Amino acid sequence: MQTAFSSYRGILASYLKPQRRRVILLGALLLAGIGFELANPWILRAFIDDATASAPLDRLTMLAVLFLVAALGAQLVTVGEAYVAENVGLTATNQIRSDLTLHTLRLDPQFHGSHTPGELIERVDGDVATLGNFFSRFVVQIFANGILLVAVLILMYTIDWRVGLAMTIFVIVTVALVNKTRNIAQPFWKIARQASAELFGFIEERLSGTEDIRSSGATAYTMRKLYERSRHLLRTDRKAALIGSTSGGVTVIVFTLGTALALGLGVMLFQEGAITLGTVYLIFSYTESLRRPIDQLTRQLQDLQQAGASINRIGDLLLEKSVIHDGTGPAIPEGALSVQFEDVAFGYNAGEPVLNDVSFYLKPGEVLGVLGRTGSGKTTLTRLLFRLYDPQQGEIRLGGTPLRDSQVASIRQSVGMVTQSIHLFHATLRDNLTLFDKNISDERITSVLEELGMGGWLAAMPDGLDTKLAPGGSTLSAGQGQVVAFARVFLKEPGLVVLDEASSRLDPATEKQVERAVDRLLGGRTAIIIAHRLATVQRADSILIMEEGMIVEYGSRLQLLNDPNSHFSDLMRTGKMAEALT
Repeated sequence: MQTAFSSYRGILASYLKPQRRRVILLGALLLAGIGFELANPWILRAFIDDATASAPLDRLTMLAVLFLVAALGAQLVTVGEAYVAENVGLTATNQIRSDLTLHTLRLDPQFHGSHTPGELIERVDGDVATLGNFFSRFVVQIFANGILLVAVLILMYTIDWRVGLAMTIFVIVTVALVNKTRNIAQPFWKIARQASAELFGFIEERLSGTEDIRSSGATAYTMRKLYERSRHLLRTDRKAALIGSTSGGVTVIVFTLGTALALGLGVMLFQEGAITLGTVYLIFSYTESLRRPIDQLTRQLQDLQQAGASINRIGDLLLEKSVIHDGTGPAIPEGALSVQFEDVAFGYNAGEPVLNDVSFYLKPGEVLGVLGRTGSGKTTLTRLLFRLYDPQQGEIRLGGTPLRDSQVASIRQSVGMVTQSIHLFHATLRDNLTLFDKNISDERITSVLEELGMGGWLAAMPDGLDTKLAPGGSTLSAGQGQVVAFARVFLKEPGLVVLDEASSRLDPATEKQVERAVDRLLGGRTAIIIAHRLATVQRADSILIMEEGMIVEYGSRLQLLNDPNSHFSDLMRTGKMAEALT
């Protein structure tokens, strides 16, 4: 499998064009380095010839000083070239990481359900890391080493046409052999990168389930699987590296023959009296100078094989498209929003419907309580409202605007959700409340927490808003985590709030505290409350009961409560909510 030249050209153009000044500087430094590399052998040649001819000490001293100055200049240029090259490479790869991360975040849940976070980390970071040298050195070194090859060959011809011709044939044969073997390892490197991604995915999954693994006695099994995947990575990586080193082995053999050829020609011409002893050294030195560009060319082509595999995998990831297409219609209006489902049907998998002909209308500012057994489709309703998925049939309107026509960003700004599972970041309390939005002031955060009745809770934090939360938010209780989630929604100021069993795991005391926050949160907003407990929906204006993806009852809470034949009335009368919904 060979990567098309257009792929290399496209990715280079995309990420090096914004750094054109640095790339030009890098090229200039490489050319300066070539100048020093060509000049130093001439200085040594003059020194050897003058020394054998018993030249004055002053001239020899001058040549020695000149050589030292040139050597120091070459080192300074090398340092500068390395600095600029790393800067170019890191800037480009960081931008690729950003682009891949943004692209991945925009993909739909169906994609993320089939790829582990560890695998995606390896795709976004590991594959991109192999492109660092490709960006920083490949193009400019190919260009510079090509100039160096041509310059050395021209200088060889000026020494003697036979030397120039022999070295030209040597270079052509060497480059042809290198080019012949350059793509041999690329498919093996792609397999190795995939093995690395699978290993990272396995580690991420197991680390996130550490407690379950230890409590179930599965540590030995987990370690055995880790050894198997690590061994697979070792074998694939070793095989790719071994096959990839073919080009290097060919170069070593050819250069050994080339050096012997250069020394043989030098001795022959010296014995003929055609050249001096210094020129013999010059031929040998320039033959060695040919080794560096061809050797670097070989390494660049080996890197190119790895880069090609990574570019293929990066390209495969970028080709992944979300099934959710951004709309071009009007933004969702501000304020309390109406919610309308019209004959909505949806299934995560073909032939397996989750919702069937769901229709209801929720007025702006109303609160809807949604009840139903596990798997009845309650949470699916909220996922459709966020437009994480699109229904296969029917239409959903928010504030009178069809969701398919609206921009996804506008929808998700207009809808706030609190679930029973809250994700907290290893960051400050401020960042967890604002989700890293620096435009939200501390005064606004404090005001929201006071409005939610959590001012005392904030005051109890050791460093206030600067309190650093532990990984996973373990420094907060379940109730405190819920408060953070409510505050996030409050700061967002959405027109629709969805509470998906937000208090199902809280103790009664903490639930009362959270309920006070909910009262304040729902003021002036439309709300959908999905609940397991009847007490949670006492504030609802309307009740919707689902069963097997269909609405079995929908209406005013008070009317349903007063209707002895309604499901809701029966649930309230018997008080067997838990039994009915499990």
